[in-house]
Amino acid sequence: MSSADLLLHPVRLRIVKTFLGDRSLTTAQIAAELADVPTGSLYRHIATLTRAGVLQVVAERRVRGTVERTYTLRMLAAQLPPDEVAEMSNQDHAQAFLAYLAGLLSDFDRYLTHDPAPGRDGADYRVNAMWLTDAEYADFLGDLKDVFQARLANEANQHRRRRIVYHVLLPAPENAPDPR
Repeated sequence: MSSADLLLHPVRLRIVKTFLGDRSLTTAQIAAELADVPTGSLYRHIATLTRAGVLQVVAERRVRGTVERTYTLRMLAAQLPPDEVAEMSNQDHAQAFLAYLAGLLSDFDRYLTHDPAPGRDGADYRVNAMWLTDAEYADFLGDLKDVFQARLANEANQHRRRRIVYHVLLPAPENAPDPR
């Protein structure tokens, strides 16, 4: 199975996203967050992700005759490898982006069902455009990486709320008219 097929399946993508923010979770905790996913299906997808090395078992304990496993996400394994991305066709990229958008839409729908308050919660969505040379764009990407990296190191505590960040960077079409 390709990494794209593995990771972009709607249920497996949701499982992977539950771990974002450096979380360790049991199957029961994952099931509580993904309550709409049937238990049998959830267990199969967790097993698939574990066999593929995307999830790893970091602890086991016996609970009423069964073994409760605690998992973490292997972040490098939860990304499409650059060589696989390079080999993807335009159709493959369109399907991958559609899975990404579907995940974003379902996350936003779930947000809207739990007393949303975008002003208070800091939820936001917008679109902007910048005029950048390739060198300026590379600097911008470096700045973004620095901003993200500094905050990805934050540990969970009672004062912090886990926030999911989506970002899309697209060049404008080459034939867009220059306003000058």
